[in-house]
Amino acid sequence: MKENRGCVEDCLMKIISWNVRGLRKPEKMSRIKALVRAKSVDVLMLQETKREAIDGNFVKSLWPVDDMGFMEVGSEGSADGLLCIWNTQIFQLIECCSSRNFILLSGILSQSFHCVICNIYAPTDALKRRKLWESLVKLKLSYPNPWCLGGDFNEIRVMSERKGCSRRERGMKDFNNFIESLELIDLNMHGRLFTWCNALDGERWSRIDRFLLDPVWLERYKFKQWGLPRVISDHCPVLLMEDGRDWGPKPFRFINAWTSHPQFKKEVEKV
Repeated sequence: MKENRGCVEDCLMKIISWNVRGLRKPEKMSRIKALVRAKSVDVLMLQETKREAIDGNFVKSLWPVDDMGFMEVGSEGSADGLLCIWNTQIFQLIECCSSRNFILLSGILSQSFHCVICNIYAPTDALKRRKLWESLVKLKLSYPNPWCLGGDFNEIRVMSERKGCSRRERGMKDFNNFIESLELIDLNMHGRLFTWCNALDGERWSRIDRFLLDPVWLERYKFKQWGLPRVISDHCPVLLMEDGRDWGPKPFRFINAWTSHPQFKKEVEKV
C-alpha cells in the first residue's frame, strides 16, 4: 500500500520557487538538488542566482534527472539573476520572453494544458515594482493562456504578512491592484506564516514569496501552497503541490430559507 501511495505522490504536479541568495557554494547547490529529488519537482524557479551566465553543465549540478530544459537571466555583477529548470517530459516550451525581473515560459503542461509559467524577482524599489506590474499586465495580452506566477515579489498584500518591518501601504495597494487586474488567486500558505527573515537579528519577518494562479489552474490541479524550512537562504522554498488525498464526495448542504422562495417547489420538481 505504501508503494502505491508513493507512486501516486510522484505523479502529482509540483513546482518550487526559491530565492536562493546566490548559486556559488557547492553545499548550497547539493541542497537544492537533494530537495528537487526528494520532492520529485517538475518545475524549479530560482531567484537571485548571482551568476552572470549559466550553462547546461551547471544546470545538471542542480537537476537530478536527464530530462531537462532551462532558461536563465544572468545577474548584473553580483546582484539579481533568474533561473528556470523543468522536466521536458512534463512541460513543453513553445514561447518565452524575459527581462531583468522575470522569465516567462509559455507552453504545454502534462501534454494538454496550455499555460504560462512566470518566475518573478521584483525590484526592492516601489516605483520600479509598479512598472514591473504594469509591464506584466500588458504582456498578458500577448500570452492569454492561464498564468502561474511564482517568486520573490518583494511586497506583501496585508500588514499581517509583515512583522518588525516598516509600513509600505502604497506598494501594497499597487500589488493588490496588479493581482486584481490579472484576476489571480493567492492561495493560503501552509507550514509557516512568513517566507523571509532577517538573518542578522531574526526580528524582521515578511511573506514576500508566493505563487499567484489563474483560477483555471485550480480547475486542473488541486494545488496547495507550502512554505518549506529555511536552510540555505534567508528565504524559504515555496512548494506548489497537488493534494492527492481523496476526501470523498463533497457533502450536500441545504439552507432552510430556500423553502420560503415562491418558486422553490416548482424548481425542485423541474430538476
